[in-house]
Amino acid sequence: MRFFALIVFFVLIFSCQSTSVVSKHVKGQIIRHENFPSKFVKTRHVDVWLPKNYKKNKKYAVIYMHDGQMLFDSTQTWNKQAWEVDKMATDLMKNDITRDFIVVGIWNINESRHADYFPQKPYVLLTENDKDKINLELVQKGRIQELFQPQSDNYLRFIVEELKPFIEVNYAVSAKKADNFIMGSSMGGLISMYAVMEYPDVFGGAGCLSTHWIGTWQDIDNPIPMAFAHYIDQKLPTLKQNKFYFDYGDQTLDALYPKHQQTIDFIFEKNYQERLWQTLYFPGQDHSEKAWKQRLNAPLTFLLKY
Repeated sequence: MRFFALIVFFVLIFSCQSTSVVSKHVKGQIIRHENFPSKFVKTRHVDVWLPKNYKKNKKYAVIYMHDGQMLFDSTQTWNKQAWEVDKMATDLMKNDITRDFIVVGIWNINESRHADYFPQKPYVLLTENDKDKINLELVQKGRIQELFQPQSDNYLRFIVEELKPFIEVNYAVSAKKADNFIMGSSMGGLISMYAVMEYPDVFGGAGCLSTHWIGTWQDIDNPIPMAFAHYIDQKLPTLKQNKFYFDYGDQTLDALYPKHQQTIDFIFEKNYQERLWQTLYFPGQDHSEKAWKQRLNAPLTFLLKY
């Protein structure tokens, strides 16, 4: 009875929401759910990308991706760059490199992006003095106007308790852990890692591109990377069969990542099965959608290969 009520609830949400089909410049089809409601986070758009010849009588894998407005159409983004996930996904499936999947692009909210994506439990490990320094830097960068407090636990509850059930009721997807993944870049890489650590029975793996281990914008006497490392070191031994993909370049903001990624790699080498994680280095690549587009085949293949 409870399950039936849940289905009715999400069907009603679907029917009451403002939706639109976004197809220009895109392979396949994008259905936009405008102002997706949530009791945990600020309302935001959600784009659902469906491959060409999408069939309602099969079960697709799902990738939940952050910064949804940057994923598909470069003509619609602020910097005229996009991941062009639709094109890479189409090619990988057409060539039988990956199993069939759909993409759920979750838009960010600019003023709350840092709070939504900053892993909350590692933040708690910091001293009050460290938190004060982080708060000051975020204010100086114009990212916040008041005391910084990560809201990533609520952001993940939005995905797991509200968005994911909605997708499973309204689209032809598998609910199995092994068919559900989460991916992002920079801060989106951090929250993807955190999602699998916190919900290992929900997500089968994480794609973390140019993971923003420094948390802010400076790397001098920065305690944040070690807080993330300590958190991962404690969490990894409790996981089972969850995949992790990491990568980094060496230009612009990515130039700050190599030593921190090497620390994380050491923890994985010590605590985790080699076949379940991968780190790739892309010399000459920077911190941009253009760079992530060029290497998107790597995480998609690692996570979704047959």
